[in-house]
Amino acid sequence: MKFILASASERRQELLSRIINNFEIIVSNFDEESVIFQGDCEEYVKELALGKVNTVSKNIGDQCIIVGCDTIVYHNGKILGKPKDKKDAYKMLQTLSGNSHKVYSGIAVKNTATNEIKADFVCTDVYFSKISSSEIDKYIETNEPMDKAGAYGIQGYGGIFVEKIIGCYYNVVGLPLNRLYNMLREMGVNL
Repeated sequence: MKFILASASERRQELLSRIINNFEIIVSNFDEESVIFQGDCEEYVKELALGKVNTVSKNIGDQCIIVGCDTIVYHNGKILGKPKDKKDAYKMLQTLSGNSHKVYSGIAVKNTATNEIKADFVCTDVYFSKISSSEIDKYIETNEPMDKAGAYGIQGYGGIFVEKIIGCYYNVVGLPLNRLYNMLREMGVNL
């Protein structure tokens, strides 16, 4: 069976390669703005992941398994997406400093041969130590925060700010491997 990852994320590609040897990458170009956040992070990330999978499946003629994922950082009632600029990244990191936040990932899997779709989510609690202004500035200069939700990457330099996590580490990176692996097995996919 052919596998497709509906994501341009290099982190997701690298993680998926740990459980699936060969897969194709098709960026969904799903309009994430079309999904309105109404306060329920679990439903929101599942809807985003489903949107990516369904958008890609419209253009696929082959029988395949499509995997879609979306990750958000949630703190104090707000979603912290990718920063607009360095000033925005600074503000996000300052907000997360010394606090905990939640990272949610929605995962969707579609088997185009059977039209079976599964969607689920994973949530991880992340605790940041206190970060000084100069540490934030130094981190932003690496440019690592600029394409990451919440303005940090736990798998990179940003990991030094993480005091502890409760939950799945790979969820914070962007693809909860254990949940995805089990979803595929539940759908009868042999890995």
